[in-house]
This record gives sequence, structure tokens and C-alpha cells, in this order.
Amino acid sequence: MSRPSVRRIGVAIGDPNGIGPEIAVKSALCENSPVLIGDLHVIEHYARAVARDAQLRIVEAPTAPVAGTIDVVPVDALARADFAPGCVSAQAGRATVAYIKAAIELTRSGTIGAIIGCPHNETAVNAAGIAFTGYPELLADLLGLPAGKVFLMLVGGGLRIVHATLHERLGDALKRLTPELVISAALAAVEALKQLGVDKPRLGLFGINPHAGEGGLFGPDDNLVTAPASAHLRALGVDIKGPVGADLLLGRKDIDAFVAMYHDQGHIPVKLLAGRTASALSIGAGLLFSTVGHGSAHDIAGRNIADPEAVIRTLRLLEGAAGGI
Repeated sequence: MSRPSVRRIGVAIGDPNGIGPEIAVKSALCENSPVLIGDLHVIEHYARAVARDAQLRIVEAPTAPVAGTIDVVPVDALARADFAPGCVSAQAGRATVAYIKAAIELTRSGTIGAIIGCPHNETAVNAAGIAFTGYPELLADLLGLPAGKVFLMLVGGGLRIVHATLHERLGDALKRLTPELVISAALAAVEALKQLGVDKPRLGLFGINPHAGEGGLFGPDDNLVTAPASAHLRALGVDIKGPVGADLLLGRKDIDAFVAMYHDQGHIPVKLLAGRTASALSIGAGLLFSTVGHGSAHDIAGRNIADPEAVIRTLRLLEGAAGGI
């Protein structure tokens, strides 16, 4: 993959009927000046409302940003009649995916160096007939990668936490955990950390059960899954601690990223410390992609009160690594 001569980040506007377009436009006014990717009429609507002094510039290959200008790569995916802020619809879900596809093509061509996907709505995307449980699975599907190769890393509140499993019934997630899956998540974390400037990543591995199974007292799961995964990773030269109970391991300050076994084990500590300002990186896909740690907030869509802070923080997080993986 060629690297862009100008390190611009593309912001796909997310569900056009949620708050994504609004916070995308607001983020385009910050010093990091990303390129917006989405339906032009939707972006124009929010530019008139929240960025009246800015000029929209239609571009195919973004160059250096110009002060007072918002660069847009238009994607015709949503009919004007289907633009209805606050409405959850299949049409908006389909458009959400179209924006991400366009952004991926821009990274493949070297036009942009990283992608931020503004909030999606799972109900809307699934209503469009597109199987969807989150951006990591979608990226794997769009890039033709095997299942279990793209993972979520939440960043916020001083923590980075990678999830071996994500949006699924807890019982199904626990059944799906294998040493191989945990190893893949940890190796994806190592590569992502290096891309983010951590030269010698140090990982912490959460146990599945309390106290990482207490030597088998609380079941054999950790002896069968996390312990052999950790041993294999150390044999590969990965600096990894654990498996250790998540409650104890999270207190360590010498860990660059933690590997969680399931959704709540990783989400709760980050959301507790960072609230809605967390960044959500999809790692292992061979490109630099992140969304934000909050949803599409259809209940306030179109009211021009949405806070862009999570997008702006994510821009800052990715800025130094926008050359692509």
C-alpha cells in the first residue's frame, strides 16, 4: 500500500440519520482537519447548521488542508427523501456501509492514511440485509479476511483494552474462546501498539473466570485457553503478563494494553473512566481504522447539540500513525 504524501484522515459520517454527520462536520473544524466521506446533501445540511463560516470543497484526492475549508469526498448512497434525522431505517444502514466501503478504497489507493467511522446503528444495518455486529466484523468481511482476525481495541481513560470476543451472547462468546483466538487478539494488539508508537509493547491477559480460575478451583477454562495462549505468546517473544484476574491486572501501571475475553470485561473499565470520549480501534485488518466509544444517539439527531469530543480525541490518537499499516 502506498502512503499518502499528505497525512489526512478520512471521517466516514456513520449513520446519516444519527448524530454521525453532525459530529463529523464539527470535527472537521478542528486543527487536525479530516476529510469527510459521505452523502454531500447530508454534509451540506449540517455545515449550514454548525459550520456556517466554512466552505465545502469537493475533492477526489485530498491534498493539504485549507483554513476555513471542509474537504468532502462525496458518496451518493442515501436519497434525499430518506434523510430523516432520528429515524432508524434500512436505507440509512445501507448508506453507513457504503461510506465505509468508499473510505476503505481511499486507504487502499493511498489517498488517506486512516479512517474514523462515525457511529453506526446495528439495527439499521441489519434491516438493510447486511449481517453486522460492529465495525471489526464488517472490515473483515469487506477485506476478505478470515473470521477472528479483526478485533476491537478500546482506548480511553488511560487504558487500551483489546477484546477477543465482542457483540454476542456471553455463553456463545465463552464457547468460542480458544488459545488460537486469544493469540490472534494479542498479536493484533502488538502490531497496533507499534503503529501507535509503542516500540516494545507490554500486554496483560485477563483470565476468563475470577482469579483466572484459581488454579482450576473455578473451572478448567483458563487452564485450557488463556494459560496455553500466554505460554505460546511468550515463546514468540511477546512481553505478556497473565492470565490474571481482570480486577487485579487492571491495577498495574506497566501494561500498554490488556486483552479481555468478552465485551463487558473490557468495556466497563474504559467506559467508567472515559465515558463517551473513548476511541474504538479495529485492529488486525491491515489498515488504521477507529470509531468512537458511543452510539448513534438518534434521540438527539438533528438538534445540533451532539458533542464531537470523541471524534476529535480519535483524530489526535491516529494523527501520528496515519501513514497506514
